[in-house]
Amino acid sequence: MRTRVCLTIDTEFSIAGAFQDAACVPVAEPMVWCDVDGRSEGLGFLLQQFAEHNIPATFFVEALHRAYFKHDPMAPIARRIHDSGHEVQLHVHPCWSVFDHDDWAARVRAQPRQDDFFGRSEDDSLRLIKQGIAAFGDWDVPRPRVFRSGSLQHDDVLYRALARAAIPYSSNVGLAIFDSGDPDYQMYSGRHVRHGVAEFPVLTFCDWRLGSRRHLKSLTIAGTSFAEMRTLLDQAQRAGVALVVILTHPFEYVQSRDLGRQRARRHGVNQHRLASLCQYLDQNRDRFEPSGMAAAADHAGPDTTANNLQLESGLLHSVCRMAVQVSYDNYGALALAGNTGVRH
Repeated sequence: MRTRVCLTIDTEFSIAGAFQDAACVPVAEPMVWCDVDGRSEGLGFLLQQFAEHNIPATFFVEALHRAYFKHDPMAPIARRIHDSGHEVQLHVHPCWSVFDHDDWAARVRAQPRQDDFFGRSEDDSLRLIKQGIAAFGDWDVPRPRVFRSGSLQHDDVLYRALARAAIPYSSNVGLAIFDSGDPDYQMYSGRHVRHGVAEFPVLTFCDWRLGSRRHLKSLTIAGTSFAEMRTLLDQAQRAGVALVVILTHPFEYVQSRDLGRQRARRHGVNQHRLASLCQYLDQNRDRFEPSGMAAAADHAGPDTTANNLQLESGLLHSVCRMAVQVSYDNYGALALAGNTGVRH
């Protein structure tokens, strides 16, 4: 059996500190294209790697930003992704909806947690989801069939809202990123049906144990070395895990010191991780099938005995990864401070 691997890219703009500081303004296209010296090191880099290795991916495109960006700068981005042969699915950050109100600054001061799906009413969640679906019609891309919540926030109520919105699939759970505390949503891998919606969580694994203590990580490009990714994919395939979900963002492929991404350099470590992963999947198609998420979900079948396995990567991999990340982050900070054009 081949394991389907879904590379998922949360594609979104940034509030960029506007809720905390009136001098700050939200940032749109620079968060997605991530240009450095006239070259896109974010979305452009991703599309180039996927094309080179013939990998279909899933871009979860945030759709509520239109409350602030009235000219809808995400529209050409969504069409570019779709025209490149990838799935465009729905991503929603509720915080953008506060800009529907003229007194948004006062509302944020009174209730700072504007971005929560956890604890939100079912009707309000449904309202936000429907707003996002409407954007897809305006963008002239297919109606979304998979949903991902902002910051992977979720609760049981959200799945009832998704069912009412006729969204059949979701990928809202990544336990090392957000844990609702609900034992019914302790999902590490596999396929799980809640209120008629099939949830495919971002793979969450144990990267080290000390005695009875374990540390969990969700499978992201920015937080996982290629050695760890290869180990986890091989484990999943041997164990019969039908589908593995990996998370990333375009802005993770640059380093920057400011919220507006005006001073940036390419992130060599993260770019190498993604390129290595794409090459590995391309060279091992006898065991792995790169796939868009809706396409994979359509063929996922019923739950299996391999459902909800918690995989492990090992302490040595973790130590090596942390050493590389700390040293590269420090080097990048020095490079940005000294020369904005450095591209190492």
